[in-house]
Amino acid sequence: MPYAVASDDVKLYYEEAGEGTPILFIHEFADDLRTWEHQFNHFSRNYRCIAYNARGYPPSDVPENSSSYSQLRAAEDARDVLKHLGIEKAHIIGLSMGGFASLHFGLNFPEMALSCVVAGCGYGAGGDRDQWRQETAEIAQRFIDLGMEGVSSFYAYGPTRVQFENKDPRGFAAFVKRFNEHSPLGCANTFIGVQGERPSLYDLQEGMAKMTMPVYIMTGDEDEPCLDPNLMMKRTIPMSWLAVMPKAGHAINLEDPGLFNQLVQDFLVAVETGGFKTRDPRSIGQSMSGLK
Repeated sequence: MPYAVASDDVKLYYEEAGEGTPILFIHEFADDLRTWEHQFNHFSRNYRCIAYNARGYPPSDVPENSSSYSQLRAAEDARDVLKHLGIEKAHIIGLSMGGFASLHFGLNFPEMALSCVVAGCGYGAGGDRDQWRQETAEIAQRFIDLGMEGVSSFYAYGPTRVQFENKDPRGFAAFVKRFNEHSPLGCANTFIGVQGERPSLYDLQEGMAKMTMPVYIMTGDEDEPCLDPNLMMKRTIPMSWLAVMPKAGHAINLEDPGLFNQLVQDFLVAVETGGFKTRDPRSIGQSMSGLK
């Protein structure tokens, strides 16, 4: 099995396909690199596609202590996979937990990002931080107490997952099966170290306003926790697009892979052909006519 070794010696399992400009895919919390199969099939025809399992997701290593997991570490792991493969710059595409990692990659390692797709990014973005930490700690403990199937009985059927179940029962069942195959300890530590301790998106606005690489913010229109933060990111990041996919929840790459792939393809073409521009400042304001 191919592994990249992170800077703290944690081994990260990865897969790749295709040739050309590199794309690094970063998976969400409830899934693993297999979530990107539709995207690999599409983009590997013209790009070098790489995906890896985050730390805590076998066959990647599962560090036993939650201190080995953090939001910055997640971005560093993405960097380390690229460095292992000798890739200097890549398009970074992430969903949910991976969307946060993609954003933090752009903030911390802009010299390595051709662009960033930040999809399904917003959970725990604001509000009561102490309450958020308490909630994530409670869920983490349930992974230990109940195991994967015990947690999936409620986590996989949450308000932003039912859209996927309604659209594609077979695909949803495959997603739940993958979820149940994960490590309870890895999931618990990820919830504590990454989700529970990551900074609010609203605390990152100063850095986001300085981002100079193209950023594509994507969400489903029924992914309620992401809607307001995504509007904030669109208004803050000068080089950004925003796509809201209709009648869609959280796992937009799985719910409607055809539309997701087309939107991302159009974005990559714009980036690579010089068609992606900084937002015209004249478009910013509340006036319809421009008189005020």
